[in-house]
Amino acid sequence: MPIDIPDTPPAVLCFGAGDATAGSGLAADVLTLSSMGCHPLPVQTAAILRDTRNADEVWPQDVEIVLAQARAVLEDIPVAAFKLGFCGSVENIAVIAGILSDYSALPLVVEFALYAAGDLGEVGEEMNAALADLILPQTTLLVLGRHDLCRLAGVADEANDDDELPSLDDALARVLGCGTEYVLLTGGGEGGPQVINSLIGREGAVRTDAWPRFSERFLGAGTTLAAAAAAALAHGMDLPEAVREAQEFTQQTLRHAYRAGMGRALPDRFFWARGKGSSDD
Repeated sequence: MPIDIPDTPPAVLCFGAGDATAGSGLAADVLTLSSMGCHPLPVQTAAILRDTRNADEVWPQDVEIVLAQARAVLEDIPVAAFKLGFCGSVENIAVIAGILSDYSALPLVVEFALYAAGDLGEVGEEMNAALADLILPQTTLLVLGRHDLCRLAGVADEANDDDELPSLDDALARVLGCGTEYVLLTGGGEGGPQVINSLIGREGAVRTDAWPRFSERFLGAGTTLAAAAAAALAHGMDLPEAVREAQEFTQQTLRHAYRAGMGRALPDRFFWARGKGSSDD
């Protein structure tokens, strides 16, 4: 009797760093993409020494290995989307940009995880410049908060309320001017009773969504959101719809987050598998 072969799930190639906590990085991408019905193709760009409290050290992957990993997979498996996290080095950014340029018709969701480059000093600034020059022109959706947006754009992140809005507008203009199609500006790092996320394109705001703010601190919320958006796009959703779907998924993972270690809580990317799929539970 012939065996019915199920439809192949859409494959998403994700570049990112290894994080042994699985709170962020490639492991988080794999969990999120799998939970949303995609086949993840993880290409490691670096290893991060961290626990659920802090990231202590970064070891970039050799650029030849990054290239070999990606090319081997791409020559074998058709992909529906790309997701890009922490790249590890300027050299890795350059080679990844070259790979992505060969697949310009596919959506690219970017969440740079700039916190991992926070202690790299001048190297971190060089990485920011390389990201702006080489990756942003190819980006479909950039997911980040105000602080990282201003840092990436080279704009002062003013604490003064009178200066905050002009700085933010300037940063958005610079990033969109680099060629990025959309920015999902997240409000997780801000204050107030709600988290306000705004999807912004070159013509202005596309949608704004408000979510309850949790008192808990999370490891990997932004990574989850970006990977979920990549999954939704890989399934063929239009971008505004994909962004909404990704937010709803992420909100559920945070509502059901658990504390695996002594630091931040980890999003439960498989909340539905533990009978937690209802928003009323």
